[in-house]
Amino acid sequence: MRVLCFGDSNTYGYDPRSCFGGRYDAGSRWVDLLAQASGWEVQNAGENGREIPRREGDLLRFQRLLSDAQPVDLLLVMLGSNDLLQGVEAVQVAARMEGFLKQVSLLPDRILLIAPPPMKWGMWVTEDRLPEDSLRLIAAYRELSQRLGTRFVDTEHWEIDLTFDGVHFSEQGHKIFAERLHAMLKEEKIL
Repeated sequence: MRVLCFGDSNTYGYDPRSCFGGRYDAGSRWVDLLAQASGWEVQNAGENGREIPRREGDLLRFQRLLSDAQPVDLLLVMLGSNDLLQGVEAVQVAARMEGFLKQVSLLPDRILLIAPPPMKWGMWVTEDRLPEDSLRLIAAYRELSQRLGTRFVDTEHWEIDLTFDGVHFSEQGHKIFAERLHAMLKEEKIL
C-alpha cells in the first residue's frame, strides 16, 4: 500500500528544541514509525508552518505533489493547527478544509482526515481560545468527514505528549500517535 501524509510540522517531525527547523530522527517521527509498523510505503509530505491550502499556487503545488506520488492508495491529511494559531476560528478552518478536500482528485474513501490533537497551554498557546478551538475543530472535522464521505480519525483522547510550546509532539508523542493510528487503521481493516 502506498500512503501520502500531507500535513504541517507535526507530520514533518519538527523538533521545537532546534532553532532552525530541525527535525527528530526517523526513528522518532510518527510517519516513519507508521511505515515500520505497517510495512507500507509511506511518503512524508509534512512542512513546517503549513496552513490548509486555499490559494491557487498552494493548491497547484499540492496537485503536483499528489500527481508525482501516484499511485496513492491512501492520503492522510492532518492540518488546521497553524490556521488556528493565525487567529482563524474552528468553523472557518473546517470550511477551508472542505474547500481543499473538494479539490483532491481521489475518491473520498481514499482520504483519511486526521483531526490534530488538542493544543495545551505552553509557549505558543497562551490563551484559552486555542485549546478550546482545537477541540471545536475535532468536532467540525468529524461532521465534515461524514458529509464528504472521507475516513476520519479523532485524536481527542489519544493523550499525545506535547512539548513546552503546547503544539508540537514530543518524541514520545510521535510514538504514541503512530501506535494509536496504526491500531485504528488495523481495526478499520485499512491495513
